[in-house]
Amino acid sequence: MNPITTHYPVNELFETIQGEGSFTGTPAIFLRLQGCPVGCPWCDTQHTWEKSAADQVDAARMLNKSSPSPEWAELTAAQLLELFQQQGFQARHVVITGGEPAMYDLRELGEVLEGAGYRLQIETSGTFELKVSAATWVTVSPKLDMPGGFLVRPDSMKRADEIKHPVAMQKHIDALDKLLQRCPPRDDTIIALQPISQRPRATELAIATCIARNWRLSVQLHKYLNIE
Repeated sequence: MNPITTHYPVNELFETIQGEGSFTGTPAIFLRLQGCPVGCPWCDTQHTWEKSAADQVDAARMLNKSSPSPEWAELTAAQLLELFQQQGFQARHVVITGGEPAMYDLRELGEVLEGAGYRLQIETSGTFELKVSAATWVTVSPKLDMPGGFLVRPDSMKRADEIKHPVAMQKHIDALDKLLQRCPPRDDTIIALQPISQRPRATELAIATCIARNWRLSVQLHKYLNIE
């Protein structure tokens, strides 16, 4: 009996430079999946929240969107690999984002892409069980007390290679401290603070905290460069 092939709802697929976290500056293929119930009020990709059959399109239309939209295409891992080659993508680092990509079983995607020489990274809220390959770099940006009511999972925090936490005020650091006590990560997990919207006070707070605790600062390089 043949295994069931997984289909992934792809909202966007493009090549750029990773602008955040440990791989800042790395050429990357961004694979944005459709669907997210977490409901972060400040989310800049709210068009990915709902996965409606009415918005399903073919791969060509998804690739050629002129502006963000809820349109998505259903693609297998093999079809995605073929699209990478057709588009002439040169990057070997693939960032799986969303939406909330951990809603989906990504193990087949990892098997296919890693078998073709790609490295995978997932960016997740930490609120869903992670179904990724052993080699996938896991970036958890924990979403706390969001309207969707989902809790950050201890197993996601333990699997995290880096925890990237947006901050604007001291209360955001305090909330992270409570989370780290409830869901302790591994000793080798990188903890990075990311100032929200490059605000000066948020940046000063993040820098001071990172120095005091030997954490890392994550700036959104792509926003400074004005690239996607």
